[in-house]
Amino acid sequence: MTFIKTFLKEYYPFKLTNPPYVMGTPVHEVELEEGVLGRADKNGNILINKNIIDPEQRKDVIRHEEVHIQQLKSGVLDYDAENVYYKGKTYPRSTFDEGNSNLPWEKPANNKKNGKRK
Repeated sequence: MTFIKTFLKEYYPFKLTNPPYVMGTPVHEVELEEGVLGRADKNGNILINKNIIDPEQRKDVIRHEEVHIQQLKSGVLDYDAENVYYKGKTYPRSTFDEGNSNLPWEKPANNKKNGKRK
């Protein structure tokens, strides 16, 4: 046995073949504004309305918000208090309804339902 294998076996007797450290997106159940089911924040968290009781609706909201998390991580989507930035274009928040499902960054997320593309 080589020195490295012996060293690893002696000091690291466990194997990382099924790593417990690979975690999904953290989901937090919180009080959200009326009509808001979920939100993806810049810290990589999904905030989900604590009043959602239907498990299927909860899964759909999480899938929807996971798309936004990926958009944020990849740099395609960003936001601040005044604007939303999507694919290099600035959208002033004062010019649109946040709940509008036809917004360009919402379309990919709305296509995600039941774990599949619509």
